[in-house]
Amino acid sequence: MRLDKFLKVSRLIKRRTLAKEVADKGRITINGQIAKASSNVKTGDELEIRFGQKTVTVQIDVLQESSRKEEAANMYTVLKEEKVAGDDL
Repeated sequence: MRLDKFLKVSRLIKRRTLAKEVADKGRITINGQIAKASSNVKTGDELEIRFGQKTVTVQIDVLQESSRKEEAANMYTVLKEEKVAGDDL
């Protein structure tokens, strides 16, 4: 599954176009490698996403083409969530 689609379906990022923009800015890594929106993700991959003031690290547990709001959180496990200093904006 494409990275941008996973981020949207899992509701880590609300819109696919926004997921693409974040990936194109180099703010997402898959298993330590900088990822593009078109990168493929698979079960077990570790994503690190930088959102403005925080960095979230998640592990992909399940891939689904679509999900309900209640099911979306079951697609990944949050491994780490940390605040980032504001000087890199």
